[in-house]
Amino acid sequence: MTLRFSVIIPVYNRPDELRELLDTLCQQTRIPDEIVVVEDGSVNRADGVVESFKNRLTIHYYSKPNSGQGFTRNYGFERATGNYFVIFDSDALVPAHYFEAVERHLQTDWLDAYGGPDAAHPSFTPIQKAISYSMTSPFTTGGIRGSKKNLGGKYHPRSFNMGFSRKVYETIGGYKISRMGEDIEFAIRIIETGFKTGLLPEAFIYHKRRTSLGQFYRQLRFFGRARINIARFYPSELRLVHTFPALFTLFVFSLPIWLLIHPVLFGLAVSVLLLFSVLILLDAYGKEKRWQVAFLSVGAAFVQLIGYGIGFLTEGWKRLREPKGHQETGANLEYPS
Repeated sequence: MTLRFSVIIPVYNRPDELRELLDTLCQQTRIPDEIVVVEDGSVNRADGVVESFKNRLTIHYYSKPNSGQGFTRNYGFERATGNYFVIFDSDALVPAHYFEAVERHLQTDWLDAYGGPDAAHPSFTPIQKAISYSMTSPFTTGGIRGSKKNLGGKYHPRSFNMGFSRKVYETIGGYKISRMGEDIEFAIRIIETGFKTGLLPEAFIYHKRRTSLGQFYRQLRFFGRARINIARFYPSELRLVHTFPALFTLFVFSLPIWLLIHPVLFGLAVSVLLLFSVLILLDAYGKEKRWQVAFLSVGAAFVQLIGYGIGFLTEGWKRLREPKGHQETGANLEYPS
């Protein structure tokens, strides 16, 4: 089968990041056949950036009212001409070997849909590297996303770095949720339909994510809410592992209670958190070889778990009080920046 890759990129007020992403696509050893950029109601538009790449890439630009990344990707799917769609977030950097590696794998071991992991680029700031570590660490729930078999069940490709055949799109349609867990819901339908999916470790990208712990907290709180929203559509997809950040959050917030009950219990609780912090510190240093990044990684891990936990708990409480059968597409929600 001759593969024709259509890359779909939703953009919202990030022209500079889009420029960097498109520059990495120009450097591919196997250039994608088509780039579809869809502006999702941005004030700071990227049309000028796209125009500057028209002599280097086959690229198309569209603009539409804001509706969220899921429905914006749908808009791109409808206009793409390739037989294999690849989705990137606009804050991604793609290594030069990416499409060559994906094509080689698909030609020898076909996947109807795949996902790839993310990593920290050497040029990232220390806080970006710490956030990247936290989102891929075995000591946080982020670590369950990048393995073929994990505590969360069957591997689900995520939309920051994902590809799937046109047949998948024509069979199941596009995203039903635009924000609040859109990629998980989409992956569930792909798997339930019986398509072959998998993780391609060689198809990694460098994912910038957020540039401050405050931004990271707001994003992870939204992710915690999204996990509850997925349960509105698929109750069986809410599993014990998804409650870990909430349990961690409750444990941290209960420290004053342990002190009131007994100083020894308080000391034990603090010791557990200190041990957890040391394990993260040593693991992060082993990976990054910089103490600054290692210490920041401890803070990022706590921010990730507590942010996710608070979002999970607040949205879970909301779900208990809402009408049965209520579902949230997220199209009218503001994604945290």
